[in-house]
Amino acid sequence: MTAFPSIDTEVLRTFVAIADQGGFTRAGELVNRTQSAVSMQMKRLEEDVLQRKLFERDGRQVRLTPEGQVLLGYARRILKLHSEVFNTLREPHMVGLVRIGTPDDYVMRFLPGILKPFSKAYPLIQIEMHCESSTVLMQRRDLALTVISREPGHEMGELLRTERMVWAAAPCFCVDEHETLPLAVSGADCIYTQWTRSALEAVGRDYRLAYHSTNGAAIQAVVSAGLALMICMESLVTEDLRILGSEDGLPALPSMNLHLLRNPQMASPITDCLAEYILEGFRL
Repeated sequence: MTAFPSIDTEVLRTFVAIADQGGFTRAGELVNRTQSAVSMQMKRLEEDVLQRKLFERDGRQVRLTPEGQVLLGYARRILKLHSEVFNTLREPHMVGLVRIGTPDDYVMRFLPGILKPFSKAYPLIQIEMHCESSTVLMQRRDLALTVISREPGHEMGELLRTERMVWAAAPCFCVDEHETLPLAVSGADCIYTQWTRSALEAVGRDYRLAYHSTNGAAIQAVVSAGLALMICMESLVTEDLRILGSEDGLPALPSMNLHLLRNPQMASPITDCLAEYILEGFRL
């Protein structure tokens, strides 16, 4: 196997700083080295290690050559992996299992953007996910972290975000064609169901609970097929649905708060770390 010269990660860190800062002096300040030390590092990298020109100099500014652009992509990846190695091996307590609970509505919308970077940073942590209604989740004591829906005035835990609630249906669904509105709901104990019934009863609109499932995907399928109407958070309305409102003869709906609950009996560095990822992910 061919033996290649090695590149120190500190040299790569300096190289990335030069690319980001546009000059040796500012990069030196960032990595706590003198301008001459930075220049010497890059000279060795160009002449002795890679034998390729990495910079084009324009007065005090420097630009990357095509070879420098290639190295920049690799350098960023190497430094990221280097950081992940130390996060994993220098933090042996970041190993184990954490159970989280969330209504399944939020899984596809929020969880991928939260769990993907978390799993990359802490690959030895196993996550067990439980999807149930907020009412059921609040009664469980075996979950370390729980995401729940709460109406304003009934806050608990840490606020993740506030969402506008809307009526949603397929483009082919016409409210005026239904003397009794067919509804797709998650269950009698679901706060969405309670709000749906209260809103329609307040304006004297007849309805029937036509479809019931605790599976969010099943509800979505029924509504997408034009068979029923549902309420959901505005951010969960998919491209195959449309939002309905007062122009369709439907009453206004209250807003919804999403909260994060932490189980103090299961507190640990793992749960604290994942909680921060959840807080950040829901607020984006």
